[in-house]
Formats: sequence, structure tokens, C-alpha cells
Amino acid sequence: MSGFVEGRVAIVTGAGQGLGRAHAHAYAQAGAHVVVNDVGEAAERVAAEIAAVGGSALAHPADVADWEAAAGLVNAAVETFGRLDVLVNNAGIVRDRMLVSMSEAEWDAVLRVNLKGHFLPLRHAAAHWRELAKAGGDPQARVINTSSGAGLLGAVGQGNYAAAKAGVAALTQVAAAELGRYGIAVNAIAPSARTPMTEVVFAASMRRPDEGFDAMDPANVSALVVWLGSLEAGAVSGRVFEVEGSKVSVADGWRYTEPADKGARWEPAELGPVIAGLIERAPVPPPVYGAA
Repeated sequence: MSGFVEGRVAIVTGAGQGLGRAHAHAYAQAGAHVVVNDVGEAAERVAAEIAAVGGSALAHPADVADWEAAAGLVNAAVETFGRLDVLVNNAGIVRDRMLVSMSEAEWDAVLRVNLKGHFLPLRHAAAHWRELAKAGGDPQARVINTSSGAGLLGAVGQGNYAAAKAGVAALTQVAAAELGRYGIAVNAIAPSARTPMTEVVFAASMRRPDEGFDAMDPANVSALVVWLGSLEAGAVSGRVFEVEGSKVSVADGWRYTEPADKGARWEPAELGPVIAGLIERAPVPPPVYGAA
């Protein structure tokens, strides 16, 4: 136990496997009390794993995309441990399909879990921290959301997932701007790691090496997630970090170029060369994942 976040209370959603499980273990190893959230029996299993090595964990199975269940998750942390300091929004699913083949149900399911499932725990945790701040407290709270390279650049065959994860990045920026006054820092990660969602689709790149550093071990990502949940990270908010193996970088969002300004309304026929000039002077965007 390192004690880096000693005594802090962290909720980790989607913590039954993959990245969420690694985050839950990392927080416990660093001295935090962890509320392990997932659906079904997975939360109980991971909480038991943490307890078996001397950590402090509470299993709380719940659907984070349900209003009452998300409120209950926040309440469980406060009632059990007396406080809440960190929310790690990690729960997510994929239903990959090309857009012309995607069903309404596949679209709705992914947006529900990946985007609404971020908003609801954030909403209830933020309300708790705001109430604490207004009563004279100092929450020093942290939220770590989970976006994706698909959300930042797009991904062929993942229109629903990319849209949800782009929404998570935008939600992070808005939440950071709105909640900073209450002592809440909000950031996001865009991780690359071996998880049940990636180890089949990207089997070659996610394969565990026979020896040496395992760059795709999800525990590599958890170090940043723990740091972002610490007291030390209070001055960092509204940022998206890409993290893969030993690499950490900041992902910048959309930026405006110098505008073309006529000073009057454009005629459609005038805009062809204007747009060509704007594109010529603009940075070339990174390619969409999976694009030919």
C-alpha cells in the first residue's frame, strides 16, 4: 500500500473487469477506500479480491445509466465511508457496426451506457460536493471520465461509440468549467490497453509479450487515474489525457483557424476558393481510426 491517496474514497464504475478492475485495485493499493461498481456479480468478485490483499472495498452493483441507481451509488459511498472524494467514470460497452447497418437499439444502448452512464454519477456526485462546499466545506473532489481515441478522432465501424466518447470529452470540459468553484476538478483519459473490448478486435497489438514490459497491461493506465484523483492534481482540470503503456500526452480539442472575413454576407458561388484557401492553411487532421 503506497498511501498516495490514503483515506480518500473513490467510486470506480465498470470495475468488474478490464480497466475498471485495474483502477479499483490501484486505488486500494494506494490507500483509498474503493466503491466497486458494476452489474451482476463482478463487483462482488473484485471487492473480494481487494479485501483479500488487505484493501478496503465495498461492492455496489448498479446500473449507472439509471437515475436512482446512480444516486444510490453516490449515497452508498457517503453512508459507508463518511465521504466521497473521487469518481472514476469507466463503465462502457461497444456494439460495433457500420452506420448503414447499425440498429436503433445498438445506437441507444451505447449512448445510454457510455454517455448517460457518465452523466448520472457525475450529476449526483457533483450535487453532493456542491452542497458540501456551500456549507463551508472544501471537497477537493476529483472526477476522471473515460473518453477514447475513437471519440477524439473517430473510428470506422464505431459511430455510436465514437459519438458517445466525443460527448464524454465535451462533458468533461463543461463540468470542469461549471464545478471548479466548488473545489471539483474534472478530467478525462483516452486510454489504450488490453481489455475484454479490445483484446479480440485488436488481438495482435493487444497480445501480452512473452517477456519485458507489457505496454497493454491496463494497470499502466491506472497510475494516471490514481494521480488525477489525488490532492496533488487539484490545479489540473478540463483536460483530456491520452495514455498508453509508458506514454502520457495531452489531447487538444478543436481549434479555430484564422477566418476569411468578407465583411458582408457571402454568396454561395464565392465560397469555393475561400474554403479551398482555409483548408490549405489549416492543419491536416489525423486520420479516422480504420479509414483506408
